[in-house]
Amino acid sequence: MSTTHSWLRAVPADLSPDTVALRFAAARTAGRIPPWLRLWTATGDPVRELDRPLRPDGAARAVLSADALVLVARVTALSRVDLDAVGALLLDGDDTVSVSAEIAPDPAPTPVAALEWGLGDPRRAGRFGAISIGPITASVSVADGLARALARYGSDPAAAPVTAIVVTDSSTPSTAPKGTVTRPDHGARPTATSSETRPSLEFRGGGQYRPWLVPPSPVTVTWFEQDGVLTGECVYDEGVLHPAVAAQFAAVLTDLTAGREPAAFPVPAPPSAPETAPTTIPAAFRAIAATRRDAVAAVDQDTSLTYRDLDERSDRIAAGLAALGVTRGDLVGLCVERGADLVATMLGVLKAGAASVPMDPRYPVDRLRLTTVDAGVRLVVTTVGDFPHVDGVPVVWPGTLIGDGPVPEVAPEPDDAAYVIYTSGSTGRPKGVVVEHRSVIALLAATTVDFALAETDVWSLFHSAAFDFSVWEIWGALLTGARLIVVPYLVSRSPEEFHALLAEQRVTVLSQTPSAFAALREVDLAQPGRLPLRLVVFGGEPLEARALDRWFRKYPHDRCRMVNMYGITETTVHVTATTVTPVQVAAGSRSVGPAIPGWSVSVRAEDGSAQPLGVPGEIWVGGAGLARGYLGRDDLTAARFVTDPLTGQRVYRSGDLGRMWPDGSVDHLGRIDEQVKVRGFRIELGEVRAALLSAPGVSAAAVVLRTGDDSADTRLDGYVVRSGSTVDEVRAHLRAVLPEHMVPATVTAVDALPLTVNGKVDTARLPVPALAVETAEPDGEPETTEDVVLRAWRATVGASIGPGDDFFESGGNSLLAVRLSAALRRAGLPGLSVRDLYLYPTPAEFAAHLAATS
Repeated sequence: MSTTHSWLRAVPADLSPDTVALRFAAARTAGRIPPWLRLWTATGDPVRELDRPLRPDGAARAVLSADALVLVARVTALSRVDLDAVGALLLDGDDTVSVSAEIAPDPAPTPVAALEWGLGDPRRAGRFGAISIGPITASVSVADGLARALARYGSDPAAAPVTAIVVTDSSTPSTAPKGTVTRPDHGARPTATSSETRPSLEFRGGGQYRPWLVPPSPVTVTWFEQDGVLTGECVYDEGVLHPAVAAQFAAVLTDLTAGREPAAFPVPAPPSAPETAPTTIPAAFRAIAATRRDAVAAVDQDTSLTYRDLDERSDRIAAGLAALGVTRGDLVGLCVERGADLVATMLGVLKAGAASVPMDPRYPVDRLRLTTVDAGVRLVVTTVGDFPHVDGVPVVWPGTLIGDGPVPEVAPEPDDAAYVIYTSGSTGRPKGVVVEHRSVIALLAATTVDFALAETDVWSLFHSAAFDFSVWEIWGALLTGARLIVVPYLVSRSPEEFHALLAEQRVTVLSQTPSAFAALREVDLAQPGRLPLRLVVFGGEPLEARALDRWFRKYPHDRCRMVNMYGITETTVHVTATTVTPVQVAAGSRSVGPAIPGWSVSVRAEDGSAQPLGVPGEIWVGGAGLARGYLGRDDLTAARFVTDPLTGQRVYRSGDLGRMWPDGSVDHLGRIDEQVKVRGFRIELGEVRAALLSAPGVSAAAVVLRTGDDSADTRLDGYVVRSGSTVDEVRAHLRAVLPEHMVPATVTAVDALPLTVNGKVDTARLPVPALAVETAEPDGEPETTEDVVLRAWRATVGASIGPGDDFFESGGNSLLAVRLSAALRRAGLPGLSVRDLYLYPTPAEFAAHLAATS
């Protein structure tokens, strides 16, 4: 159905209604008025007739009252020129005009692209707002102005659900043919508008014209032209455009139509930082320890340290380091297994005035050597027996640092380095990020009140010390007087064991990557009891809010607060925070919230200018959490830590993609370099992953781009952890919600997603789809236990596995161990645990273990 418009003119005082009726009858007889147009009489308010829609099968109507003539018609039946002609014939007695009886066909609907930047609220779909625009003198055509504005927002003018209409006064009537508007009708039909949102042109000669009764598009721009001056309204569906976005878009459209460059978009004002005295981590810890001497500070499997114990032990470690020549400003390598000793050693390094360079004991030897050399550490404290030798760098065990020497009198300053954490580099060379004491102190000052962090809390240290999430876990607990539960590595790899530890230790504050939490969530939801958690903090990778739907059914959001935080190593763990609620879950929100106090966040275009609200761009971060830079990489530091051309402040260019909301919140849309190209189409991997997660029964998902020697071999592979749905059902769901070019070529079900040491999805360890596996039965010979074990091993990891091949060295991981355990049980053998695999990592060793214990 085409657009309906309406027209009203006052009946001259000297013209009787009977005369108008006679003119109408004569014109119909003469064929100057279409035979399907009828004239009705009415006694009510003519403005009400102006707003009353046609019947669904109606083409037009004419309504005559004592005061006015009202015409309502589809634009395909009577154009604006035709309405003026009918009025001239009936009210002015102009016998020279005539109106065609032909009704033009409705315009064919064209595909409509969503306004990704609109930030509309689906709950408000069908409610309309209106923004006045103008007056301006147009420098370009209205169509060109709209096209330029949409291009500024990254939308294709030919597909965007936006219509522009130009209306002229009757003194200069439009010459547009029937059915013509500035853009084709997209078939979008909002259900209702109020008279306040229907733009109307007041004729200078008396009367009104309304170019539509129902907006022809979700966003309709109507310009009225009189004497070369344009004024008008932008009417928008609030389900499509947020009011603040609509206001900003209308301003851009007005400026571009007038030939002016739009004003620069503003950046959000950063929230004020709480007032805190400059201090360091050791000084803040000593202040807490002085009031919590006998309270438990850190617990591992074998040790429980009070704040007094931890303070004294770290003093002795600092003394031991000083005896080895460590002093203020030095870097100390730290490659220690997770435990209370790791925490004490880290604190001892800081008390010695040095900064730690944490390394995970499970890193490859080459990575450990590279980090040691690149950082230029004074020495390495490690529990790794075969830590690689580096000339001039002593390697010591934590126990040898416990001495009776004097505690060093040197004290670090707030601007001294606290730690150097190495992150992956795009060139393949890891880079060390130098973070200062003041930034860690600022992080706790920014979050303690909001999160109600208190000495009654129990925190888990789940992450590797080489992952900066651990900085939040360790000092979040110890600088608020809480208890820190150090999670052993093997326990962190087993969701079942980790869940049991959380329950046993009564953990209240949990920090997780979404991928790690997905496995823990499934374990918890299968059990009747509830964990004592009051706060769960997500970080490290994007959170798909819909994945928390079932969690909220068990844990009401007002009892267990779920906080999604965005952050980067270069900005001291966290930058933003938002509390996830069932409303956000239902909406599939990707918000990470506004900046935390003392930090700033904005979304920028390539040239550093601020992006419009809702338009994706690079996330820039400023404020108290900025790192000093990259160790020994002045060129890289200068490229990533820059002076903001808008504020003059130092900021970090994150390389992450985001979009800004009117309230200062940011949606995290993944990495800019996650945009891939498949067969000429640009695709955001995060969007495909979100579609997988929206499939019924899917609890976790990953997407991988695989390339071959030929571009035709390039494809997307999807991976899902599912329950209650088949892979075919997931594929059908994807075909229903994604364009064909975005649907993964394969979808593979896995028992769990493999994780890196840092708890993020390890895409390199996902199984290659259609991997050849050994399934044949042995020829005639009876199977031994080792035969059955080897067959299960090969079905899980690959056909090339031999009896002596190590599970982990062959690509296995703790999550594939779940699949291996299931394969063994299907074969009639006992299942296994991750701990079993570390003890008996080859098929032969595990078969021998089964034989010895059966």
